Amino acid sequence: MGILDWFKNRSAQFDADQRSDALTEQAIEKAVALTNPRLKLVRAYQDRLGPAVETSVAHLRRLISALPASIRISATNWGFDPVLRAFFATPSDITTILGRSHNVRTLLEKFPELDEAHVVLGMAFSEQKVRGLSLQGGGGPQDAEATMVSFADHQVRICGQEEREIRRLLGTQLFEYLVAQALIEIGEDRSERRELEDERSLIRARLRLLQQQGPGLGTVFGSPPGAAEERAKLEAQLLENERQMEMIGGSDSILEGELEHLQSVLANPERYVRIEHKDLRLSTMNLMLDEASTDVACDVSFSLAELSGSPSIRSAFVLGTFARAELPPERMNFDDAIRYL
Repeated sequence: MGILDWFKNRSAQFDADQRSDALTEQAIEKAVALTNPRLKLVRAYQDRLGPAVETSVAHLRRLISALPASIRISATNWGFDPVLRAFFATPSDITTILGRSHNVRTLLEKFPELDEAHVVLGMAFSEQKVRGLSLQGGGGPQDAEATMVSFADHQVRICGQEEREIRRLLGTQLFEYLVAQALIEIGEDRSERRELEDERSLIRARLRLLQQQGPGLGTVFGSPPGAAEERAKLEAQLLENERQMEMIGGSDSILEGELEHLQSVLANPERYVRIEHKDLRLSTMNLMLDEASTDVACDVSFSLAELSGSPSIRSAFVLGTFARAELPPERMNFDDAIRYL
C-alpha cells in the first residue's frame, strides 16, 4: 500500500483543529516503511521521529487550510469569467485538459452517480518583462515596460468527490515529497559509502600486487624501481580511506544516520515546501496592472507552490470543480488499437 492509499481516506488528516496520537504513530510507521523498514531496529525510533512528524503534519495542515475555495472550471463560462480567460487561452483548452486526465476519467467511471468532480488544476507560471504595449488601453506610452504573466502546461492529476478530499490528497503528496527528500539525502550517503568501499578494494588489490612482487621475482632481480614509494603511497591512501569510513560509521551507525536524515527533513518542512497566495490585477492581455490603471482588468487569485528539494518545482494551482457534462468523449487511441489488429 502506497502513501497515497494510506492518507487519502483519513478524514482528519489535515484538519487544522484536530490532532491524534494514533495518527502521528501511523505517520511514523509509514514514513519508516517508505524510507527503510530496518529503521525500526533503531532504539526509540518512534520517540525520536514523533516531534518531527508532528511538525510536518502541522505545517502541511496550515498550508492546506489556507487555500482559497474552489473555483468553477467551465468551458461554457469561459467567455464570462475573466479568471478562466487569464488561465486558458481558449474555451476548448479547458475541455482538452480535463479530457486528457486519466485520473479524472477513472474517478467518473468509478462513481457514475457523480454530477461534478473536484480537482487540483496545476499550471506552470512565468513572468516576463515586455515593452511596446500600451498600459492605458491605447492612450498610454507605447514604449512603457510592463510585466506579462502566463499560465501553461496545465495538469489535472489530483481529483476527488469533494473539496475536502482533494485537500487531503494534496497534503498527502506534499508529505510524500518530504519523505522523498530524506530518501535522496540517504541515497547520497549510501553512494559515498559505496565509492569508499570500491576505492578500498582497489587500493588493497594494488597493495597485494606489490607485495607479491617483493617475495617473488623481486628477491632475485631486485624490487622494481619506485615499488617502495608506491607501496607507502597506497598504504597512506588506505589509512585515509579507513578514516573516512570511520567518519561515516559502521553498519550500526548507518541506520542511525538514515534516521537522522528522515528526522531532520520532517522537522524542517518549511525548507522544502512553501505555498504563497497570489492576488494579481491583470489586463485582458495578462499584463500586471496597479490600482491606478484605467485599463479593463480583473483580479486573479491563485496559489503558488515552491518545492525546493529535488526536483525543485514552482507551480501555480487552484482548487476547482467541473460538471461531468464538461468532460469530452474519450478519443480512441489508434496506436493502441493497431497493436491488437
